[in-house]
Amino acid sequence: MLSETDRTFLRLAYEEAKAGYDEGGCPIGSTLAEGGRLIASGRNQRVQQGDPIAHGEMDCLRRAGRQKSYRRTTLYTSLSPCMMCAGTIVQFGIPRVVVGEAVNFPGNVDFLRARGVEVIVADDAACIALMQRFITEKPELWAEDIAED
Repeated sequence: MLSETDRTFLRLAYEEAKAGYDEGGCPIGSTLAEGGRLIASGRNQRVQQGDPIAHGEMDCLRRAGRQKSYRRTTLYTSLSPCMMCAGTIVQFGIPRVVVGEAVNFPGNVDFLRARGVEVIVADDAACIALMQRFITEKPELWAEDIAED
């Protein structure tokens, strides 16, 4: 069950995703919060920056800067994390992840859960629709983003 705080930060992640889509990039956004405090937000910047590692979660974490600890944080992401981002979540010890959607891309929810991360999949209609629109409009860019031929 999503709290009102969860809904707020997931909506901000969606807004980041929408901004990325509007810029011609992959619509994946993320926010990092501690309780009700926003630490940072970001979006997939692979196209905009020409950086293959600039996924939404990675951009958010870069913007957050150095943190002494992630133990009380939640990462919100509009799309289920890829293995690179899931590995970073585990590496940083982020204990909780709220995923907007795992319909268009199941990502690595099971990997995260197996490593003790609490994962909530929101099945957010707006996140699902935006990603489906993107995949339909730019299948080659989507395949590139998830490293599929």
